[in-house]
Parts: sequence; C-alpha cells; structure tokens
Amino acid sequence: MEACCDLQVDVNGEETFLVDKKIISLYSGRLRKLFGKSAGAVDNLKVIFHDFPGGSESFELVSRFCYSSRQMEITPYNISLLHAAAHFMEMTSSVSGTDTNLMELTQKLLDEIRYWMWPELLVALKQCQELLPESNVSTVIEKCLDSLIRRLVLASETSPSPSISSSNSSACRLSCDTKSTESLRNGLFSRSTWWFEDLLFVSPSLLEMMIRSMISHKLDHVIISKFLFYYQKSKLPVASSSLEKGKIIEAVIDALCMLERSSVSCKSLFGILRVALGLNMSRGSRNKLESMIGSQMDQATLDNLLVPSPYGTNYLYDVNLVLRFIKAFLCFRVSKQLKKVGGLLDLYIAEVAPDPCLKLSKFIALVSALPDSARDSYDEIYRAMDMYLEVHSGLSEEEKMRLCSALNYDKLSPESHKHLSQNTKFPSKTAIQALRTKQCKLKSLLQASKDPKLPNGESPCALSKGKVKDEEGDQIVIYAGELDPMADNERLRAHLQGMQWRVMELEKVCWKMQTQMTKILKAKTPSHSSARSLPKLCS
Repeated sequence: MEACCDLQVDVNGEETFLVDKKIISLYSGRLRKLFGKSAGAVDNLKVIFHDFPGGSESFELVSRFCYSSRQMEITPYNISLLHAAAHFMEMTSSVSGTDTNLMELTQKLLDEIRYWMWPELLVALKQCQELLPESNVSTVIEKCLDSLIRRLVLASETSPSPSISSSNSSACRLSCDTKSTESLRNGLFSRSTWWFEDLLFVSPSLLEMMIRSMISHKLDHVIISKFLFYYQKSKLPVASSSLEKGKIIEAVIDALCMLERSSVSCKSLFGILRVALGLNMSRGSRNKLESMIGSQMDQATLDNLLVPSPYGTNYLYDVNLVLRFIKAFLCFRVSKQLKKVGGLLDLYIAEVAPDPCLKLSKFIALVSALPDSARDSYDEIYRAMDMYLEVHSGLSEEEKMRLCSALNYDKLSPESHKHLSQNTKFPSKTAIQALRTKQCKLKSLLQASKDPKLPNGESPCALSKGKVKDEEGDQIVIYAGELDPMADNERLRAHLQGMQWRVMELEKVCWKMQTQMTKILKAKTPSHSSARSLPKLCS
C-alpha cells in the first residue's frame, strides 16, 4: 500500500511521527472523531499527545499494526503496550469487514495466558507497572498476577523445580534461564522462596494488589511475610530518596497487616520500626506497625524496647512508644502471656528509672500500665522506685506519695518490707504502710495458729512441724503433713503445747512492731546525702 505522510503525531514530546492520516484513522476511533470535527481538507495536520501510554515505543507498535493490516505478531512482550495504546486510541472497531480489532486480539492472547512462560509473565507485568497509573491495563495486571501466583502455589505444593507442568493448566511451565532458577541451583533460596528475587521489581503501588492475590490463592502466610521482609531489606538500600523509602515501608506495613499475626516475626517488626523511625511515615502506618508489635509483646526482648527518644527530647528512651505497645498488647492479650510481659516491663522500668530527665508521670504510667495480676511480686518495682527516688531527690512529699501509690505492699517480699520500713528516701507514711502490712500478715498467721480448723479444713491434729523465719530473722513454727493421733498421743500433745508457745512468741513480735511504728512517727527524719551512689539493693 502506497502511503502518503500527511499527518504529524507528536508523542509526549519524545518523538514526532509522520504517518498516513487515512490509514491511522481507519483503525483509531479517537482520530476519526478528531478529524470528523475539522471542516474540509487541511494540509500539514499535526496531532499532539501529552499522555500517550508507553510513549513513542507504544505508538510505533500501533503504527506497525495499522500499516501491516493487522499482521503484526502480538506477544507477551508487547501486549501490555498494545493493550494500553488500543484503549487510548479507541481501536475497538472491526476493519474491512473482519471481526477482529486490536483490543480483541490482545484479549485473545490474554485468554491463553496459561501457556505463557515465567519470564513472559514477568515482562508483561513490568510493562504494566511502567504504564500505571494513567493507562487502562488493570485487566492485564490481574491476569498476570493470577497466573504468576497460581504457579507459585503449585510450585510450593509439588516440586522444588521452577519448571512446572500441570494437567489443569496444560502447558503451565516456567523458564529455565531465569534468576530464580540460578538461585535455586546455587542453593541461595529454598523451595518455597526461590521466586523472591524475581518479584523485587514490583513497585510499592502494586505490592498490595499482589499480596491480596497471594492471600486469595491461599499461599502460606509465613512465606508471604518472609517475602515482604526480604522485599524491604532489598529495596531500601537502592531507594533514591527518603520519600521513596517511606513509601516502601508503608507498603510493606500495609501488606503485613493483611496476614495472620502469628505468621509475622516480632524481631523483623522491630527491624522495620528502627528503619521507620528515621522516615517521614504516615501516622496510620505507624499505628499499624505499633499495633502489630504490641500484639506480640510476649516475644519481645529488653533490647527491642530500648528505642532512643525522638529528636528534640531530652530523656534517654522513648517511653511513650513502650506505653503504646502495652496498650496494643492489652487489646490482644491472652492471660498466659500477661505475666511474661509483666516481667519484661519490670526490666524496662528498672532500665529507665535512673534517667534524670524521666518525668514522674511517665514513670508512674509505666508502673501502672499493666493490671495487678501481671505481677506475682512487686520487688522489682520497689527497687526501680528506689533508684528513681535516688536520682530525683528533689521530689516533694506529695509527689513521692503519688509514686508509692502504685506499689502493691501485699506483693512485697519480707526482705523488701524490711528494707522499705528503713528506707529514708521513701515518705514516712509509706514506711508505716509497709509495717502495717507486715503486721497484718503476722496477725493472720497468729489467728490461723489459734483456730482449731485451718483454712484447708484440717485440724491441728493433722499437722507436723516445720520452721521458717520471719522478717526479723526469728523462727516461726508451721505445721504440715498428717499424723496418726491413735499411734502417738504423747507426740500430738507435745505439738499442741509447742503451738501454744509459738502463739506467745508471735504476740511478742507484734508488740515489737507496734513500738517500732511509734518511734518512726515521732523521730524519723529523711537523709539528704547526695554524695552516695545508687543503693546496693538497686545496683
């Protein structure tokens, strides 16, 4: 066909093509509409496209298709460009009485996507990604992703080899010359992760769509999470700007949120957190990350929690971040995890207590963050409070009382009770409270020894003797086990006499405690020595 070049087409400012107006407009509904509006014949026509999908390369392919009377071969390597260009040029009409047009031809090839090879799928998907977001290639993307992920699922269920044949998908096969195959042969990737390297080209904007497709095809969530962490570690070092890094992190976090919580590694989440702290991330993505970490607080370590405070603050560690973790944990917590997290938080509190810039309100918030049932003992909290008061010696009596109100005296050991009653850094009322708690415990023991029926329903006749020490170091006799009163009446009588004698001893101990409390009220004066280092108890 002899063609005359009577039309100039400027494609996105990249290149100007000289084409036959009649031939091009014969296939393009968009140009037919444009030329139909012009009055009469016009010489030296010029059309300028500013947003032609795929640019000059794509327009050249469309021109070849028009000039070759639809004989140009459409392959997986050019289908994305042709499909997008056909949409843009409105090449949806049949020509010369045929039933086919460019849109139908590309759709026909897409219908045979199960016969495509692995590298062909990757190239088509890459081209679609480059055409986003302006072009209408969603159909190609969906079909490529669907085919890719079906093969990944099939590969994980059958053979470790990336060359697959399935009776359901006929010629479902993968290339033997891809990077994934080389990685597999070199032992760099396991059977389930050989494809990680091949899919690193996926952009953050396409990542979510791909992960949703993986989930819908029931790919193992653990494998998906491993890919996301691998994706993050591989993409960040080559990102050109902080903005690009932020988009990568946000895309990974959004994708991880779609997975089962148990499939996501807590250690890896903290790795993302440390990277994210230096980036301008959205508040929504940061909240999602903190929520995921909080749900796995029982797997965290002290080192994980020791995150430096944000820029511009003067305290050492980011206490607010840990408080948000605890809040998230309490939304997901299981009772068996509570005490483990309680022990971890006690270690953290002891670590931040010597910080001279840590505000009293933040310290109290840490101590009170978990319910009382999270701790069997408050000894570690008492030691942390002792360190805090050592460093913050300028607190008022009222502030000290606020601090001590978070202390559960009933869960202090005898040693801590004794230390607290003599600790001049604590307010007098606190020491008195400790002594009263101690006295109440002794009275309870005294009452139990007088009662012929013990709490478990046993009688004194069913007890044998043992010894423990009270806070003052004195021995107190307790009884456990069973005796046979018929076999040894004399021994039983001796035990009862011993119990009566110990009751008298306990009454003397209570009297001594009351005397000590009176002395504290009258003569206790706090020490303000500042030359002393942290107390040995807290070191």
